[in-house]
Amino acid sequence: MSTNGKIALGGVVAGLVLIPLIGFWLSLLVIVGVPAVAYLALDPSQRRRLRRVSRKQIGR
Repeated sequence: MSTNGKIALGGVVAGLVLIPLIGFWLSLLVIVGVPAVAYLALDPSQRRRLRRVSRKQIGR
C-alpha cells in the first residue's frame, strides 16, 4: 500500500474512533477530508495513474 493510501486509511480510522468524542459531523469531516487532502497531494501524473487503475478494477 502506498504512503498516501496509508494516510487516507488512517484518516478514516481516526474519524471513526473520534465519533464518540467530537460528534458525528466533525468525525464525518475527518473521514471525508483526510482522503481528499491525500488525493489532492498527488502529482497530476499520479492522479491519472490512480484513475486508470480504478477504471480497470471496475471492468472498463
